[in-house]
Amino acid sequence: MRSPAGPPSAKRPKDRKDRIALAGAELFCQRGYHGVSVDEIAAAVGISGPAVYRHFPTKYAILVHVTRDLAGALLAATEAAGDLDALLSAVAGVAVGRRRVAGLYQWEGRYLTPEHREEFERDLTRLVRRLATPLRAQRPELRPAQADLLVNAAFSAVGSVSTHRLSATGTTTERLLTRVAWTLLRADPPRLPSRRRPTPNASVRPASRRELLLAEAIPLFRRHGYHSVAMDDIGRAAGVQASSVYRYFPSKADLLAAAYYRATDRLTAATTAAITEASDPADALHRAVRAYVGFAFGQSDLVAVYLAENNNLPADDRHQLRGAQRRHVEEWVRLVRDVRLDVPVADAGVLVHAALNVVTDLGRLGRFDRSAGYDEQTARLALAALYA
Repeated sequence: MRSPAGPPSAKRPKDRKDRIALAGAELFCQRGYHGVSVDEIAAAVGISGPAVYRHFPTKYAILVHVTRDLAGALLAATEAAGDLDALLSAVAGVAVGRRRVAGLYQWEGRYLTPEHREEFERDLTRLVRRLATPLRAQRPELRPAQADLLVNAAFSAVGSVSTHRLSATGTTTERLLTRVAWTLLRADPPRLPSRRRPTPNASVRPASRRELLLAEAIPLFRRHGYHSVAMDDIGRAAGVQASSVYRYFPSKADLLAAAYYRATDRLTAATTAAITEASDPADALHRAVRAYVGFAFGQSDLVAVYLAENNNLPADDRHQLRGAQRRHVEEWVRLVRDVRLDVPVADAGVLVHAALNVVTDLGRLGRFDRSAGYDEQTARLALAALYA
């Protein structure tokens, strides 16, 4: 006699691999690559950890998949676009539609192997050239490198939608971001930085051991990633034993937080001084932008680390520091609206984040080279974004 049949087995959704990848990408952007486990990705999808491995052999394989998917979506969206208007609209559509994962592009490939990093960079280069070619057809006075720079600025403004939590969905935001991008593409031909290596800033070795540890830790975090740097590495760079490091910082996360607080204080002081010296609202806005550019170029290691590693801060510190960052953005929004009375608060917020993103992205692109006047060029493009 046949035994009764058991319950029918649930069918595996055809899009499960895509759902796993999307959950992984969102969690990576929220908490950092090292702060996410395969089990947490599985839980976000509603499956078990082992079920993830049927689709991806490792967590790293998920990262490779999602970076390829982001680049592929941008290339596919722009494949059939016939002119710059259509190209910019396509890029803005992808950025807004994928805002929760688009921030992957800012990681500088720090978690990818050289092979996969080169693949991702090749795709992004193709995308830049796809817009730079028709831009040069419209503006034949631009040299190839100048067109590339303006396109990168436009992409940075559009990509800024992934860096904030403002209400930014739908065609209204896409149109605003497209307008900002067009403003940047129409900017004066940029002065290109020299090909020589940036002149390193003269620095004095801090006398305080605590300051010395901070000064040595941040470049290590930038070059190798927070999780790949041990307290021993920091102590060795500072010329002290690892046990001595713990006398000043209970943990590596506390050391990271101390560096962030120091930078926040310096940025606040620089912004306050700039605004106080201004003669009118427009002058205040210009001075605030240049103060931020000066900070970003002067603290380039910390800026790069902030973009990639802020999820490794202790929870209370992260909350306080994000509050300070929010107040800085609100100050810029106020300045923009003092100058441009017709701009709604929400739109001003989008413009401010676009300008901030232009500074950090173009700064990294030019290796934060102040000696070639790259900081002044970046400030001009950031101001152009605010006036779009």
